[in-house]
Amino acid sequence: MTIETLSKSQRAYQWIKERIARHEYTPGYRLVLGTIAQQLDMSVVPVREAVRQLEAEGLVTFERNVGARVTLVDESEYVDAMQALGLVEGCATALSAPLLGADDIERAADVNARMQRLLDDFDPHVFTQLNQQFHSVLFEPCPNPLILDLVHRGWARLSGLRDTTFAFVPGRAHHSVEEHAEILDLIRAGAEPLEIELAARNHRWRTMNAFLAARHPETIAGHASSLAR
Repeated sequence: MTIETLSKSQRAYQWIKERIARHEYTPGYRLVLGTIAQQLDMSVVPVREAVRQLEAEGLVTFERNVGARVTLVDESEYVDAMQALGLVEGCATALSAPLLGADDIERAADVNARMQRLLDDFDPHVFTQLNQQFHSVLFEPCPNPLILDLVHRGWARLSGLRDTTFAFVPGRAHHSVEEHAEILDLIRAGAEPLEIELAARNHRWRTMNAFLAARHPETIAGHASSLAR
């Protein structure tokens, strides 16, 4: 069947599915039906039909008060990957710290400043790219090739997830920028390696926890309620 003979809903289905496959629409990305319909020069009705088909295939989920989103990956897999990356990246950052020169720290600070400016006109995809650039400056000089390889593997495993947290919990971006500045301050001050390692590890884990809190607000609310008694 050629593109000319496809129905409008089939065209919309293929168009959206291709963008999900290319990670242009990453996990957690919100599908605005009206915008997609305008891009495809059709009404919202066939786009809605296409999204329903993608939902049946597990590629899209509907969330109350949010609408259609690209399905998030398995939560336990995400947590496992983030926990592991926090450990190895924290260690790599601590080992790299004594090897970072003034130019390296200035470069990382410049990337973080760009992330700060982006907060006013937030783009989770661009923010995530800058986030990786920032951390790469800090962990790439790691003198232990085995640890550095584990960090690279961790980032690669999260390649389909790197937009997820900031798209799903955009408020986390503000805290992330602040924590970057704190890590740089520790490195500039020549802090103990363990202090730097814990700061980098906790930074990664706070992002993971923000994601979990947004996914399970009832758990957080219940915990807060129990503390208030």
